[in-house]
Amino acid sequence: MDKLIFRKFFYDVLIFFFISSLCITIIIWIVQAVNYLDIVSEDGHGLKTYFMYTFLSLPKIFSRTIIFVLFISIFYTINKYENTNEILVFWNNGIKKINFINFILKTSIIFIILQIIFNFYIVPKSQNLGRSYLKESKIDFLPKLISEKKFIDVVKNLTIFIEDYENNGNFNKIYMKELIDKDTSKIITSNSGKIVKVKDKFYLRLLNGEITNIENNSTYNVKFKSTDYDLSKFSTKTVTVRKIQETDSLILINCLKKNYISKKNLKYDEFCNETSIEQIVQEMFKRIGMPFYILVITLIATCIILKPKNINLSNFFKTYLFISGVFIIIMSQIIIKLYGKNFNNDIYLLSLPFLFVISFYLYFFFKTKFTFRI
Repeated sequence: MDKLIFRKFFYDVLIFFFISSLCITIIIWIVQAVNYLDIVSEDGHGLKTYFMYTFLSLPKIFSRTIIFVLFISIFYTINKYENTNEILVFWNNGIKKINFINFILKTSIIFIILQIIFNFYIVPKSQNLGRSYLKESKIDFLPKLISEKKFIDVVKNLTIFIEDYENNGNFNKIYMKELIDKDTSKIITSNSGKIVKVKDKFYLRLLNGEITNIENNSTYNVKFKSTDYDLSKFSTKTVTVRKIQETDSLILINCLKKNYISKKNLKYDEFCNETSIEQIVQEMFKRIGMPFYILVITLIATCIILKPKNINLSNFFKTYLFISGVFIIIMSQIIIKLYGKNFNNDIYLLSLPFLFVISFYLYFFFKTKFTFRI
């Protein structure tokens, strides 16, 4: 009988969790997708790249919302059981409150494992794959971004200005400046031109113009009747370098091993160096350490079963618990920035969720096991 009661409670929490996660994840994803429109409108990427990049952000959004949605799910389910007196089924069947608390803690371990799997493997993999799409994609939306009397600089080291843009796609009075390196650049002017596509590559076909090459403060000019300027050789201005949050967890662990165990000189390591260690420590805590705050917020939500009998005090108690849970979630995010500064400090911060759990558990044990009489 006890197993059936606990199973029903678990299913209620699980159903609410997945429905809420789906709704919140989709809402956040839509908002982010709107912000990511710059990938097309300003950086020149195609719609396929845009949709793949935004789609691959879904695992990250879901992972970030797990702790909050789980807190809401447990809080809502227990509160619903309290309001409908379904919670009495537990006590009438001889289930002690401490057993109910233990069940909640055991259940929370499932969500901890789920979030660690997402943080440790799925999210970095999807984020890195999304970055690869940006890096390897062509700026095939560039022709649609060109407009008259406007400087176009969506690609690196190239600026284009069109005086007049006709409806048939022809350009008049074209100015282009290409920065080759620090001391070398190229200025191209042309009376007319048009963008053409040859074998999936875009070229700017220029007619009747002049190329001015500038090198070490010296210049020389070359006139032309017709030339094709290859636009595919330019890369987007979008950041395509892999970030720490997009890096495989095993690579980050290996970096920390070099720093703390092997004590290797990281000064000349391009990725794993003294300046990046702090960020790597923070990222690994976010992936592995932060999910353990799930234990804390589940215990806070479970405190509803200890609510006072007075209705006014009960409502105040529930509000206090909800605010406390939200505060712990926010605090867990802020604490991330404190990591990586000192090894002993990192150990202390890593133990915080477990200290919270022990304190709450002792409080529960005290409230459910002992009563003082004067």
